[in-house]
Amino acid sequence: MTAPTTATDVNQPSLEHAPGTGRRMSLPVLMLVIAGALALTSIVRLITGADGITNVSQMSTALQLAVPIGLAGLGGLWAERAGVVNIGLEGMLILGTWFGAWAGFQWGPWTGVLVGIIGGCLGGLLHAIVTVTFNVNHIVSGVAINILALGATRYLAPLAFEGHQGGSAKQSPAVESLGNFTVPGLSDWLTDLNAKGWFFLSDIAGLLGGLVTNVSWLTLIAVALVPATWWILWRTAFGLRLRSCGENPVAAESLGVNVYKYKYLAVIISGGLAGLGGVFLSIVANPFYLEGQTSGRGYIGLAAMIFGNWMPGGLAIGAGLFGYTDSLNLRGGSTNVHALLLLGALLLVIGAIWLAIRKKYVQAAVTFVVGALVFAWYAGTNEVPSQVVAATPYVVTLVVLALSAQRLRMPKADGMPYRKGQGK
Repeated sequence: MTAPTTATDVNQPSLEHAPGTGRRMSLPVLMLVIAGALALTSIVRLITGADGITNVSQMSTALQLAVPIGLAGLGGLWAERAGVVNIGLEGMLILGTWFGAWAGFQWGPWTGVLVGIIGGCLGGLLHAIVTVTFNVNHIVSGVAINILALGATRYLAPLAFEGHQGGSAKQSPAVESLGNFTVPGLSDWLTDLNAKGWFFLSDIAGLLGGLVTNVSWLTLIAVALVPATWWILWRTAFGLRLRSCGENPVAAESLGVNVYKYKYLAVIISGGLAGLGGVFLSIVANPFYLEGQTSGRGYIGLAAMIFGNWMPGGLAIGAGLFGYTDSLNLRGGSTNVHALLLLGALLLVIGAIWLAIRKKYVQAAVTFVVGALVFAWYAGTNEVPSQVVAATPYVVTLVVLALSAQRLRMPKADGMPYRKGQGK
């Protein structure tokens, strides 16, 4: 039997309306929720005087920090939609940082981008060989790749970088900038509006200003990859076949889909996207490779993917959230995190009210108590310890995953072993 030729041929309802997915939030409702969250943040800013939580510089930094997380998450999405769990995203990020900087300082930044993507693809290819061909446990393979990437780059760095100006055993020479762009006029107007400190309008100006001020060209590419991924995976025959491999590979094979091929392609693309995230770290975020600079962003990217329910849009929101909390380390961390305690307390109280309306009284009571404790922490202190500021992105990651766990639905065959012809 031949493979399907359109994106609506193979059991489309089973992929788009599978049991357990829950109701999807419509775009108008999602925009209303985002507006409400921004309004609540604006109220907190006015109460606390922490103007830094929504200024242009904060948002610009948040965008920069969200990009590698989002690219790692996109990589995880491609692999898991084809049924392969990719815990090796951290290692593929590391490979991207090293290969990107190694090629970038010698032959220019755009060559570094290409070679960094190839480095990530090599990690993806290795993961595909081990998991798809040899059917090794996906978690074990991913962890092994993380360790292998760390060890390989640590071994190669002294050989490649020592002896060059600015290079050392743990750092590469500087790489030239890819260049930034700022939208003339609009950037200045939004910055001025943000500086006025008005309720809501200034906060929107800060958010939008961060998107049009000193933005790297690689950031534009990364942002464009989100809708591109959605279109390829949900609006093309190629994407439908790939997703069918993650939902029911036996059924896909019976319809003529080469499951091995699609799994290989998905995991290699996954590695390339993670590699691009690594390139961003070693060429854009910092103009050099530095040992340990990924700082667990591959794992946070995986968390962003799960938070987004294996969908590109939700993943982008998750990456933005984690990038924003990570940016607090760099700009007014203690003051801004202290202000966010009040925001967290208000959100918990609102959540408790929502749970009570839905007659989940026990959960509502627990949520309210936690919210009261957070408010007491805010009211009883003037700042938070630096250790709390550093841990904020990881705490937010855990809290968000815990709160969103009940609505999640991974691809049905994600991580499950598959052998060609096993359905016969």
